[in-house]
Amino acid sequence: MTIMRIERAVYAVDDLPTCIRFFEDFGLTLENQFEEYAIFTTLSNQVVELRLSSDPTLLPPLEPGPTLRELVWGVSDLGSLERLIEDLRTDRHVTVDADGVAHTIDETGFGLGLAVAARKAPEVPDVPFNRHGAVQRWNHSVNLPIRVRPLRICHVAWNIPKEGRENAVAFYRDRLGFHITDQVLSMGTFMRAEGDADQHTLLLCHRPDRAGVNHTSYEVSGFDDVILGGNQMIEAGWREARRLGRHTVGSNVFRFVHAPCGGRVEYAADMDRVDEAYGIRVHEVTPPHHLWTLQTNRESGE
Repeated sequence: MTIMRIERAVYAVDDLPTCIRFFEDFGLTLENQFEEYAIFTTLSNQVVELRLSSDPTLLPPLEPGPTLRELVWGVSDLGSLERLIEDLRTDRHVTVDADGVAHTIDETGFGLGLAVAARKAPEVPDVPFNRHGAVQRWNHSVNLPIRVRPLRICHVAWNIPKEGRENAVAFYRDRLGFHITDQVLSMGTFMRAEGDADQHTLLLCHRPDRAGVNHTSYEVSGFDDVILGGNQMIEAGWREARRLGRHTVGSNVFRFVHAPCGGRVEYAADMDRVDEAYGIRVHEVTPPHHLWTLQTNRESGE
């Protein structure tokens, strides 16, 4: 019963045109646009769906304002999907729509969907790197993209209440097959889906002690794209949420932008890949948020 990846992120928004412009600037592909909703895709054929908050088909929100209402997980095959649905129906209401997508809620109350993953392998540019003693690029310069295009949604971070956090984690571990990778006792639990090698596909963050979306993260092809992606968003008028840096847990290079659909979005690259040998790493003391962030003492205007 293998969950492979995030398949679809469904947002409830108040200002649809602004949110459409945001994700176009971010680098997703606009597939369909209607009066009340819009569909974007990543290069790996994952979906970001924007719906007006007034849409009666949306699940009730757990926080005020625009927010992520449902996260659909991609399952390896139809048999695994059916077994997951059968198990979830033992203690919660599950509906299956005309497209075969199952809909329910998790222990916190977040919208939870399951569907057979419609995976597509993106074309990932190879950018050879040169350093003394290990030259990979001869006789040509680095070619960088005109526009950054995210390869995939690589992880989502939910904020959850402190009360009930053990049940929230246990649900994803015991019912959906997620593996705990890093457990930061004062902050939250990092988990990876069974079919994913990223150090985390999901973060349940109890430090804010409330339910809502923290951020969604999109993998790009490398360090340059993290920098360029953030630059293109700033140039388009969007507000950066964190300076360029590299995380401690997961090790990925990051750049965050505030999103009008709720929470933040992250450009990410070079995350740790792990397997069963990684085990569970318990952190009694919260690790620093980052190994480094960009700093400058250059005066404005120089």
